[in-house]
Amino acid sequence: MKPLTLFCFAVKEEAKFFTPPPAAQVLLTGIGQANAEKAIRSALADARPSLVLSCGFAGGLRPDLGAGTVVFDAGDNVPLAAALREAGAQPVRFHCVQRVATTAAEKQALRQTTGADAVEMESRFIRAVCSQQAVPGATVRVILDTSSEDLPLDFNQLLTPELELDGRKLALAIMKAPGKIGALRRLQKQSETAARKLADVLAAAVRNASSQ
Repeated sequence: MKPLTLFCFAVKEEAKFFTPPPAAQVLLTGIGQANAEKAIRSALADARPSLVLSCGFAGGLRPDLGAGTVVFDAGDNVPLAAALREAGAQPVRFHCVQRVATTAAEKQALRQTTGADAVEMESRFIRAVCSQQAVPGATVRVILDTSSEDLPLDFNQLLTPELELDGRKLALAIMKAPGKIGALRRLQKQSETAARKLADVLAAAVRNASSQ
C-alpha cells in the first residue's frame, strides 16, 4: 500500500475541484486555529500519514502575487519543493493570523510588520501539530485576493463563534449594502477560478513527485 498523504482544506469551497489521488485523503478542518488543531489531532490519532499538506486560499501580501498564483512552503522537503515548482507553484513565506485580513491596508501593514508574502489562518497550527508528531508537512495555497484588494465585506463580522459563515448575517449584510452584490459575485467567481487552479497544481505536483 502506498503511503497516505493527507490534504487539509479549511472549507469545501477550497477543495471543490480537487480529486485526491490513490492513497490520499481530504480533511476539511474548519477555519482558524482551534478548528485546525482539533481536526488534525483527530486525524493523526486515526492514521499516520507520510505527508500532510495544508491547502486552500490565501491573501496576497507581496504586491506581485496575482490572484490565482499558487504558492507554497515545503520547508526542507526538497523533492516536494521541486515537484511543486515544476507544477508552476512559487515558494513564499506565509504568515498565519487569527482573523480574516479584509482590506488592502491590513494586508500592507502585515507585509511591513512580518515580511511575509501571503496570509492565511490554519497552516502554521496544522504544521506545528504535525511537527510535534514527526509527520512531514507543507503548505500549498492559492492567492484569492491580492495585496491591493479590499474584500467586499468584513467577513469577520459574518462568522459564528465557531468560525463558520453565518448565512443570516450574510443576508442581512447584503440587505444593508445591496451595492456589494456585484463585488460578492466577482469574488465567488474568483474563488472558483482559484480553487480550480489549486486543484490543477496539486494534481500536477503529485504526478511530478511520483515520477521522481
